[in-house]
Amino acid sequence: MTPNPKVNELTRVRIWYALLILITVAIVVRLFFLQVIRYDYYSKAALSKQLKQYEIPADRGHILAHDGRSTTSLVLNETKYTVFADPKFITNPKDAARDVQRIIGGDAGEIEKKMQSDSRYVVLAKKLDKNQKQKINDLKINGLGTREVPVRTYPQSQLAAQLLGFVDDEGIGKYGVEEALNDELKGAPGELKAITDAQGVPLASNKDNIIKDPKAGDSLLLTIDVGIQKRLEDILKQGLDIAKSSSGSALIMDPNSGAVKAIANYPTYNPAEFFKVEQKDQLVFTNAAVSAPLEVGSVMKSFTAAAAIDMGVVSKNTSYFDPSQFKVGDKTITNIEEDGGAAQRTVADILQLSLNTGATWLLMQMGGGEINEQARTRWHDYLTNHYQFGKLTGIEQGYEAPGVVPHPTEGFGLNIQFANTAFGQGMTNTPLQLGAALSSIINGGKYYKPHLVEKRIKNDGTEIITEKKVVREKVVSDQVSSDMRDLMENVISKNYLVYGMKNLRQEFRVGGKTGTAEVPKPGGGYYDDRFNGTFIGYVGGDTPEYVIIVRVNEPKIDGYAGARAAAPIFVNLTNMLIDSFGVTPKSQ
Repeated sequence: MTPNPKVNELTRVRIWYALLILITVAIVVRLFFLQVIRYDYYSKAALSKQLKQYEIPADRGHILAHDGRSTTSLVLNETKYTVFADPKFITNPKDAARDVQRIIGGDAGEIEKKMQSDSRYVVLAKKLDKNQKQKINDLKINGLGTREVPVRTYPQSQLAAQLLGFVDDEGIGKYGVEEALNDELKGAPGELKAITDAQGVPLASNKDNIIKDPKAGDSLLLTIDVGIQKRLEDILKQGLDIAKSSSGSALIMDPNSGAVKAIANYPTYNPAEFFKVEQKDQLVFTNAAVSAPLEVGSVMKSFTAAAAIDMGVVSKNTSYFDPSQFKVGDKTITNIEEDGGAAQRTVADILQLSLNTGATWLLMQMGGGEINEQARTRWHDYLTNHYQFGKLTGIEQGYEAPGVVPHPTEGFGLNIQFANTAFGQGMTNTPLQLGAALSSIINGGKYYKPHLVEKRIKNDGTEIITEKKVVREKVVSDQVSSDMRDLMENVISKNYLVYGMKNLRQEFRVGGKTGTAEVPKPGGGYYDDRFNGTFIGYVGGDTPEYVIIVRVNEPKIDGYAGARAAAPIFVNLTNMLIDSFGVTPKSQ
């Protein structure tokens, strides 16, 4: 059969028509992809010879603190300038580098290398002042420009340095509040369309040149009182010098809210000059009162006593025969030489004489008369669930550490290990954890979350108040809390001359407890001649108003580190608060 020419021709037309439709559809899809889906990408690429995208830094939020009845700034922003280059437009890098080096300093050879880079945006220097910026602009070098950049400044110099932290050259908060609340403080950067002329020199920006406005970060009002902070830092440094100690920490907090009023560490640094601190010394950046747990020694006996009384296994007035030593496994627990030997003792004596055997006896009562799994488990419950040891408090600080509490049923030598924890060895916690836990056993039994931020102030003026947060109710009963105040005040009344008090101020209630702990060796065991001193205590009128925690690392002074090194600092801080910061006297 002969093919029909008309049919073949119609088939060819239909094929070409179908191909034409497919090509048209492909073109439309491609155009849609290019003009809609990839619009931003190709738009920017097409304008790249004349438009350069720049980020507009957001103003970082300020950090404020109380100063009596007013507030003052701890951290502000200062306008500095970054000088940059677009190497494509720099015709004579050698001469340009020499001219720039005369203004910004540094190595002219390194500047020249940057000016010969393949990049279209090279930073030559940061943090220039206004005078340097003007000199750079006066050079009128094609491809050279400056940008305004907010830089952190610290009006109070090194005050509260570790608490605050700093902001690095990339604009990221490091350590302290700056790190913990970096997201809130940093804000959101804007976007600038920097129009350049034919030589690549950025033209003056205007509103039409801004693609997206920056959004300033939140500002913070801290719970810190600048007056207390200054005095705390001075008293801590003086006390460390007297004790011949190279480092230590102290804090003051409100036991009825968890608000930290002051926190200090020595040695310290100036956050405006963080870059001057050598790498080997950068441990100074950390807030040791929050980040460096230690074995705290006999201050733990206060918590052991509170737990035992709260369990009902002893009372405040219980007496017992103390043999002056206990055998636990193959270890012998003894007391300091001044304990007076074997004798009938009371719970008050355990704290006042700081009896290791007394703390061990309290632990035994938790187990029905011996250290066993019941004793370990009940004591562990108070350590971790009542006192919150071994857990992060969640305070607004970078690098907070939780400390270590041993497990009651896992491991070896558990009985001697838990006997040690009853008098503050074999476990670690931070001064901050001690302050929060002490607050809970003297304020009626509420564990408040420690905090440093009183309120956040958003860029629109909205204020977000930090409400005090109760982490646990009934840490101990209200009666036990009253008993513990009596017991800790008895420690002060019996030892105030030992602690360096010239007299005991009867119109105020002052309670406390010392701690002297052997320093552990890295490979296990303890040094015979190295000790840390601690002191925990409070001051107030009818109720406690301030909790004070002091840590002194390895003092080189005769006597016990807690009593001779840490206690005098506590005494001076107590007097300072009474004399200058409105502690309310007892009503009767």
